[in-house]
Amino acid sequence: MKKLAVVLLLASLGASAESEPFRAKPYLQMGDNPSKVSELALLWQTADTDAAWLVEVKTASSSKWRKMDEPAFRRVAVRGIDAHRVYRANLKDLNSGEEFDYRLSIAGVQVFSARGRARKSAGQNFRFAVFGDCAQDTAPQRAVAYQTYLAKPDFVLIPGDIVYSRGLISEYMVKYFPVYNADGASPAGGAPLLRSTLFVAAPGNHDIASPDVGKYPDGLAYYYYWSQPLNGPLKTPGAPSTPILIGGDDDKKAFLAAAGATYPAMANFSFDYANAHWTVLDSNKNVDWTDPALRKWVENDLKSAQSASWRFVSFHHPGFNSAKSHFKDQWMRGLSDVFEKYKVSVVFSGHVHNYQRSFPLTFASKPGGFNKTTGELDGDWTLDKSYDGKVNTKPKGIVYLVTGAGGAGLYNPEQGAQPDGWQPFTSKFISTTHSFTVVDVKDKQLTIKQIGANGDELDRFVITQ
Repeated sequence: MKKLAVVLLLASLGASAESEPFRAKPYLQMGDNPSKVSELALLWQTADTDAAWLVEVKTASSSKWRKMDEPAFRRVAVRGIDAHRVYRANLKDLNSGEEFDYRLSIAGVQVFSARGRARKSAGQNFRFAVFGDCAQDTAPQRAVAYQTYLAKPDFVLIPGDIVYSRGLISEYMVKYFPVYNADGASPAGGAPLLRSTLFVAAPGNHDIASPDVGKYPDGLAYYYYWSQPLNGPLKTPGAPSTPILIGGDDDKKAFLAAAGATYPAMANFSFDYANAHWTVLDSNKNVDWTDPALRKWVENDLKSAQSASWRFVSFHHPGFNSAKSHFKDQWMRGLSDVFEKYKVSVVFSGHVHNYQRSFPLTFASKPGGFNKTTGELDGDWTLDKSYDGKVNTKPKGIVYLVTGAGGAGLYNPEQGAQPDGWQPFTSKFISTTHSFTVVDVKDKQLTIKQIGANGDELDRFVITQ
């Protein structure tokens, strides 16, 4: 009887028993208010059809299911794509670091269930994973997803270029959701990460730097499919350093209606997780980080986080990179002085499709040293080569990591074996295998590992305070 009810329900929603009622199955997000540490946002996509959704949560410390508030939705109706809905339910009153079960029902029939973990609070150890430049529908992408699943991180951070090659709705549906929210886990297929693991992302050039919604009406999907903090410095469309939308009025209106408050605010944000503070920035060329107002926002954000044990920063374009590819994309070096002033420990970037680790360094830009045409920023760095991450674990300076080997084609594989061609600030350079970063945070100690797509440990170092 129950099976018949499910079939009839799905048929009424225009779905088959095999497809279920989802266009994209449920996945966990931080939500737009980072101060609500006892909440997570649950998102899913459906056809543009009404349904009586019910979301319930049961924590590990309780045997009772609790009904969440009725989910809201945004309608995405852009040219060339079937109109659909992105639902969001706020999972409330979660216990810090505790596992919880959730389930979704329509008209009393359960259609999905999974288990997640609440955000952790100060005093709780945690693990996070980082990989960028990932969803290109490749075998290495799926292998990295599987290894990430085996690592069991509390959350995953993507430092840009989430979906190739233009961050389109159609690309998310083929290259992102099927891999990171697969029903099973395997090196060949990916893993059910999204439904159980919080994902956070910084936008890259392939995500939001092509704002031509006339040519690509299903572009800028980052603003539809992510729910992240809206506490950044850019609040309104058309503000300086905001991409100028290109296209006809109808395409622009369709994008703005679907994006809602996420555009342009969600390109920059910050949040706390346990004893760490994160500052996430849009490093695309349209953002002028020499603007005093924008620099002031970064400074105020980091200044307000001095009580956190750790301060991390993430953006897409690395300021310090030894690869031949994107070598001149150096403009984010211009914020180094702010990062140093407020004692940032590690900066995570992507953009360059390999793994690089810098020596701990400080940087002083030269007056007039920025070339706006090429993106190069000249200056002097001071390197702490006494730090080895094993015996000496207290770095003097910031460690800059490039972790852009998450799935897209590798850059400059020949350079890994040519240290004479690296920049002086580069300590490690691995460009012959796809990989991701795993960070274990235990009070005043970080243990950072780079893991290959086959599970091999490629690099390991420790930072202590």
